[in-house]
Amino acid sequence: MNNYLLSRAALACLLAIPALLAPALAAPPVEPADPPGQPLWEIGVAGGVISTPSYPGAEDRETRALALPTLIYRGKVFRADQGGIGARVFRSDVAELDIGLAASLPARSDDVAARAGMPDLGGLAEFGPRLKVRLAQLGERRAIRAEFPLRAVLEVRSGVRHQGYTFEPRLAYEERSSDGKWRFEGHVAAVVGDGKINRYFYEVRPEYATSTRPAYAAESGLILARVGVFAARVVNRDLRVYGFLRAENYGLGANDNSPLHRRDNGLSAGVGLAWTWKRSLALAGE
Repeated sequence: MNNYLLSRAALACLLAIPALLAPALAAPPVEPADPPGQPLWEIGVAGGVISTPSYPGAEDRETRALALPTLIYRGKVFRADQGGIGARVFRSDVAELDIGLAASLPARSDDVAARAGMPDLGGLAEFGPRLKVRLAQLGERRAIRAEFPLRAVLEVRSGVRHQGYTFEPRLAYEERSSDGKWRFEGHVAAVVGDGKINRYFYEVRPEYATSTRPAYAAESGLILARVGVFAARVVNRDLRVYGFLRAENYGLGANDNSPLHRRDNGLSAGVGLAWTWKRSLALAGE
């Protein structure tokens, strides 16, 4: 795969999904509130370029250009925006529980030297609950929060296969400008996987062993630690630009002895544009 889960920020600019869920409790949000006067929904198209390691610890890189239809929806329950895709199912003064989605792109093993002759890595989708806890509210537009997403990982390749579970505790700082044109987020995080997802990335079964790639049995544990930043800018009513940068460390991972682990550090980056074609007359929060 070309990165271990595209950032939710990048993914949200490129995907759209419908949802119908029960209403959330009325309470102040854990994250800074949307600027007033925002449309309830917007549809359009987004495109961008993403460059990232082929998988956690890979020497090879993948660079992809993407263009997809987009949906931004600012509902009280369902949300699809630069902050992610999910549904709020509980909200209080200091905590929020949602159901979210993240994803990655596939990678051909023939294009990755360390995995030559092994099965391809399919596109992955992660789905599951995320608890967000506000640690500090720094005015109306800034906040520090902790996030605790627990995800089931599904591989989409000639069908759908369950490939384990991940847990990604995060500490995030978010700020929005007073005019609503800028949004910035910085975070530190770690990704822990069960045995199945770690085997998916790092195991070498005996039939795929070579003189330079010995058999290896992967175990559960840490996959990576990361720091990252994301920024988005409203250029005009119809055009947004966004970008992200992530630095990751794999050397502390539970499977750094795997022959598929080739680098201790990696860098991922992406930039893109989102253009709005139509928007609702109804406003968010009405």
